[in-house]
Amino acid sequence: MNIHVEARNVVKRFGPTTALNGAKIEIAEGETHALVGRNGAGKSTLVSILTGLQRPDEGEVRFSGQAAPALADRDAWRQRVACVYQKSTIIPALTVAENLFLNRQSDGHARINWRKLRARAREVLDTYEVDVDAQALAGDLSVEQRQLVEIARALSFGARFIILDEPTARLDGPAIERLFTRMRSLREQGVTMMYISHHLDEVYEICQSVTVFRDARHVTTRRVADLPHDELVAAMTGEATAAYEAREHTPGERVVLRGAGLSLTGRYTDIDISVKEGEVVGLAGSASSGKVGLAETLVGLRKPDTGTVEVNGTRVRPGDVPAAIRAGLGFVPEDRHHEGFVPLLSVGENATFPIARKLGRYGLVSPARRRATAERMIAALDIKTEGPDQPVGDLSGGNAQKVVFARALVDDPTVLVVINPTAGVDVKAKQALLGAVEDAVERGAGAVVVSDELDDLRICDRVLVMFHGRVVKDVPRGWTDHELVAVMEGMEE
Repeated sequence: MNIHVEARNVVKRFGPTTALNGAKIEIAEGETHALVGRNGAGKSTLVSILTGLQRPDEGEVRFSGQAAPALADRDAWRQRVACVYQKSTIIPALTVAENLFLNRQSDGHARINWRKLRARAREVLDTYEVDVDAQALAGDLSVEQRQLVEIARALSFGARFIILDEPTARLDGPAIERLFTRMRSLREQGVTMMYISHHLDEVYEICQSVTVFRDARHVTTRRVADLPHDELVAAMTGEATAAYEAREHTPGERVVLRGAGLSLTGRYTDIDISVKEGEVVGLAGSASSGKVGLAETLVGLRKPDTGTVEVNGTRVRPGDVPAAIRAGLGFVPEDRHHEGFVPLLSVGENATFPIARKLGRYGLVSPARRRATAERMIAALDIKTEGPDQPVGDLSGGNAQKVVFARALVDDPTVLVVINPTAGVDVKAKQALLGAVEDAVERGAGAVVVSDELDDLRICDRVLVMFHGRVVKDVPRGWTDHELVAVMEGMEE
């Protein structure tokens, strides 16, 4: 067996964070090899190293037994490896031919011979059986067609190793089958592929071998045919260690949040969701499951194609965040840096945004009332700050996230929607933030928790698991990591 791609003992650090810790992978020539792991396992960092975008702090990468090129030699990297990312790199305003030969249109000559360029493009498309017009605008292509053009472009450089990063995330069933047919054809032509997906059923359908990363380390590499489903899930999850002691909740009868018949093209389809007072409902799934898009629809950040949202019995106009907040909703967004706070403004200003109208008369905010409210929230959430006047941008990540929570909770909402609430914070801050959600629930609020972290979901009374834009299971409290991940990855039997 000839090894086409090898990474040995790779270490990569970003400040205090170790993204890869002695990681390794070996991919045989002409095979399709899966790389799987939970979020944060180190997959994306390995991809950046295998494609020459990052230099490892320790370890090495080899192609067909030879050391990887210098990072500055981009042509040499393109001749060895290419990555087709979930987010397309095709330029919509250019034709297919122009995208295929971007930055090499002239073929070494001073002027571009457009007839020859189109002929070269047609030859590449025919070679790799891509049924697309070379003169068509790339922006008019389907997602499936753009992916195939990207694969053809990569192969046209001479690369015989292709990384496919979540290639089915935006494809429907028939398109996925066509992609797999094309991948099998490429493998027969000797192309080596690394396949990254959260959908483990696809690993068993298209791959010959699989490598599992967990917590920045290599866990195992096995032949797919010899690896039972439950062992693969166990390798990904490891030993479950609950970071937070969840409280029992007793939901009431009143529904405080309801979504009915919600659909949004490319995100999710035909979703019904209801949350009662005193209840915590989780949303789980892979990055392409639609869970974040659904949560953002519930709070008004996204406008659905169909369906309605009600907060406390009031139907909220689609895509209207202020209306949702007025109806009694509090919201912690996915990206605190861009959506959660204004870094140059103070802790007090950020924490009291939603109730500024209540802190004074005639459109003026009373500084004393704002300070008093901010101090109350600082104490309630144990925010480590010099005081209400300190800029949020000066706080640590965990304390900045607590300010985002303060903003969500300052008006005592009856519905709380939080997305990845503990991302990038330490264990102590995680406990405080999850405790804040449960405190709100004990006061009678209903909550929706969307998270990639299994420990965040332990506070939920039930977890709705989404897969390819649909809710596939309602999992009650008491699940194990293995059970929940199996459903999230489409591996439940």
